[in-house]
Amino acid sequence: MADAKEQPRLGESALIKQYLAPLCHPDMSFGLSDDAAFLNLESDHQLVLTKDMLVADVHFFADDAPELIAKKALRVNLSDLASKGAEPVGYLLGLGLPLDWTESWLKRFCAGLAEDQQTFNFPLIGGDTVKSPERLTLSITAFGKVPKDLTILRRNASPDDDVYVTGTIGDSALGLLLRREPEDYPDFGAKDGDVLINRFLLPQPRLQCRSLIRQFATASMDISDGLMGDAAKMASAANCALHLDDTAVPLSASAQAMLDVTAVSRDVALTGGDDYELLFCARPQDRAAILKAAAALDVPITRIGRVAKGKGVCLLDGNGRELPLSKGVSYEHF
Repeated sequence: MADAKEQPRLGESALIKQYLAPLCHPDMSFGLSDDAAFLNLESDHQLVLTKDMLVADVHFFADDAPELIAKKALRVNLSDLASKGAEPVGYLLGLGLPLDWTESWLKRFCAGLAEDQQTFNFPLIGGDTVKSPERLTLSITAFGKVPKDLTILRRNASPDDDVYVTGTIGDSALGLLLRREPEDYPDFGAKDGDVLINRFLLPQPRLQCRSLIRQFATASMDISDGLMGDAAKMASAANCALHLDDTAVPLSASAQAMLDVTAVSRDVALTGGDDYELLFCARPQDRAAILKAAAALDVPITRIGRVAKGKGVCLLDGNGRELPLSKGVSYEHF
């Protein structure tokens, strides 16, 4: 982040006024001139709140482009809102800048925020800035809204429900390997590699699926810690079992190419984090309607299993036999 030709020049108040206040919604945050924001919602809606923290060299690389770091911070929170069928309202930003921050870095970071704010209609409405002695730390608290009678929880999954995912699974986990250790994969094609790395750097929150989620999902969550691990979390919350069909789990052409030409295990794709796809359950009688609704979207929807009585998550082969995984089912910080 440091630039030998540039040293930090702004104090906290000037930093906020110059770079962050222009990002704010004028009617909710008052130009960041107060300690609180005020959100007025329609009487027939409820507020959906979520928070994700991102830390340099844990969730992203410290030398990633500032614009991409900003966008990832927003998008991982937008993914949580999408899983609840929520319409984005705004966000609070906690910005912990390291000792070597520069204005040129901050300008690019805020430009990334501004671009995604416009793309997703998702304004800044407040937050806090601090000095972070060790490394860049970001915290986003996101606000969305849904109708008051629409509360889609993980625990609502029921036996006999179908299990679906959006998009493709494992691209980001494979992209992380390529971003972190490119020298280990000299024979893997650059074009497919760029696709996978981009999925790690720039998640795609599935907000276009929120109408489908609102209409059909009995339970829903986003996949941030790996398909198998997050399916296990849903199973635990619902006190039931999720049986997933290994042959149905959708992989992108680029992910399959990497698995075909390298020694990387398929388990990495199934258990690695940062997919930011949606995992949801729905009633079997809605299958045709879901497929029809999915056909109008620009992201595929795939049925990958069912909810059953019991506990935990299991991966089944084409003959219904359980497949062992060579590593743990989920990424965990601790």
